Amino acid sequence: MRTQPLESSRVSARFTRGVGRLVLERPEALNALDLGMVRGLREALEAWRDEHDVERILLEGAGDRGLCAGGDVRGLAESIMSGNAEGAGTFFREEYALNAAIAEYPKPIVALADGVTMGGGIGLAGHAAVRIVTERSALAMPETRIGFTPDVGGTWLLARAPGRLGEYLALTGGTMTAADAIYAGFADLLVPSERLDAVREALESRADPGGATEVAMLFDESPEPSELARRRPWIDSVFAAPDVASIVAGLRERPEPEASDTADLLETLSPTALTVTLASVHAARTDPNLRTTLEREYGLAMWFAHTQPDLPEGVRARLIDKDGAPRWRPESLAELPDDLAEQAFAFRPNVPLWG
Repeated sequence: MRTQPLESSRVSARFTRGVGRLVLERPEALNALDLGMVRGLREALEAWRDEHDVERILLEGAGDRGLCAGGDVRGLAESIMSGNAEGAGTFFREEYALNAAIAEYPKPIVALADGVTMGGGIGLAGHAAVRIVTERSALAMPETRIGFTPDVGGTWLLARAPGRLGEYLALTGGTMTAADAIYAGFADLLVPSERLDAVREALESRADPGGATEVAMLFDESPEPSELARRRPWIDSVFAAPDVASIVAGLRERPEPEASDTADLLETLSPTALTVTLASVHAARTDPNLRTTLEREYGLAMWFAHTQPDLPEGVRARLIDKDGAPRWRPESLAELPDDLAEQAFAFRPNVPLWG
């Protein structure tokens, strides 16, 4: 076994028997990503790119609660509130570059999305070559719940979900089970958590460098029926509407109790975040590649950081004070300018994403 030196002590990187193992080592925070962890992951991937002894990569989180709960949004919000929006920009640029590197990596990356995998965790696992979930998995892009918008290439994945599930998941921030994640295209295989050690062993003991998927499939089980699949008829009907107000109105007209509950939820979320998020998912449907999506998401992230009060307010209400009573500005969809999404899309960060 050989260990790769890293900038971050919160990421361990070692390889043995052909497998490079990357482990997020921040279980007390559900392995939430900070800048050092992003840099540590990128450093290891770069070091192993041309290392002949490393044939495949295994990405996982320490502990049994989750792969990664997301980025360190509290730290980002504190940077923004202190007037250092460019500090948040550094994190976004390096995180999105890591997302692209995972998607484009020349060796198969196997991600174990066991437990909580949300936000930035989707940016790690969602773009891997082999995406494994377990019965404990809970996947989501919950950014609208803190007055923000899905990023880390999340809208690329959302836009490619069946029907209008992408719009539904993006706006509501709803949590997917393993079955839902596979149905929606966020995961590939369901492996019982008790068999993950067997997966790790098999990845190391089998010599074929291109067979990571085939190895993982040895442990795959059929998921239970997806709840998202059951809900799809009314989701597709309502979330095909062109704007958030029409979606809420459509939900109110549906007979399903879940539709009414969804309308109630949307009316508690940031009107700005909802409007920009819907437009971002729509745009991602025609993006030619992930990098195009990441570039737009970066512009939107910096627009929020530089111009919008809802992101720090959402983090305050949900993660700092935890009062659950954010004061959105503006408070209602009716108060938004008609060209809000166009304004957001037109924002140009001071530092480009790809530098």
